[in-house]
Amino acid sequence: MKRIAVLGGGAWGTALAELAVRQGCQTRLWARNPAVVADILERRENGLYLPGQRLSPALAPTGDLSEALAEAEAALVAIPTQYLRDGLAKAAPHLPNDCLTVLCCKGIELDRGLLPQQVMTEALGPQPSATLSGPTFAREVAAGLPAAATLASQHREAALALGEALGGGNFRPYFSRDLIGVELGGALKNVVAIACGIVEGLGLGENAKAALLTRGLAEMARLAAAMGAERETLMGLSGIGDLALTCGSAASRNFSFGLALGGGRTAAEILDSRSAVTEGAATCAAALTLAGRHDVEMPIAAAVDAVVNKDAALEACIEDLLRRPLRAEKE
Repeated sequence: MKRIAVLGGGAWGTALAELAVRQGCQTRLWARNPAVVADILERRENGLYLPGQRLSPALAPTGDLSEALAEAEAALVAIPTQYLRDGLAKAAPHLPNDCLTVLCCKGIELDRGLLPQQVMTEALGPQPSATLSGPTFAREVAAGLPAAATLASQHREAALALGEALGGGNFRPYFSRDLIGVELGGALKNVVAIACGIVEGLGLGENAKAALLTRGLAEMARLAAAMGAERETLMGLSGIGDLALTCGSAASRNFSFGLALGGGRTAAEILDSRSAVTEGAATCAAALTLAGRHDVEMPIAAAVDAVVNKDAALEACIEDLLRRPLRAEKE
């Protein structure tokens, strides 16, 4: 597998394209924004989403989906989840029949409460697919620093071929068949990261942040089990690994969003000032849709949703969490 298309010219799509080029793949990067294409062609840099990172001369950017997907053996789709359905619909006429579609976004569709693989099936129908998720900051992957991620698929041979194409050097993929667990881990960790950022912004201490991360993981595992996933998946790279990365670093968009909320800014102010998508802002509401559908309690997600989408007072939400009835840790 040597011909790779990457759909999405944001930070993560650009980093994936640079990774593929570094591994010797013929790589085309499709970006919706013409300014991104022009910037990469002229300066070998994505100044809007990944400023300061020099990109390989072999990376071919394009604004033409047909050109990007021509003869592609794998399409890495790094379109934000809330725009995924529309992006896949536009790509569908240009996808080669045997192309492996790899979803590289983290979230839950807000309107329908669907995971990315479910959105893809509705948009494209059954076809070879995979999900790539894990603790990966785009800037570090683009720079060639060591990283590992989970590649989940029911199509083992195609996934192995992609793993061999992208793996090696400083990037290590691990394989899984648990698509639901991997996608839930990647989505829900963003909600917990917002909560941890709020705690940091309010100055509530490291004890509170550690407790919140741990109980957030318990929420994630409860929903995953209710949806037929393996709890063990949440103990891996796409669960606790991603939590460890995003719940304590201002380089995380979701943690920094919570940090700003804790510092007194409103959600609307923060989101309006950003060019990149903060997935957790939509995921907290979508997670509650799934929780209600599967009769699962998710008090941390509910508190984040109340703050982000319903203008609830931070102090009141924290008090509500602390006043919940005492219970066994495994419940």
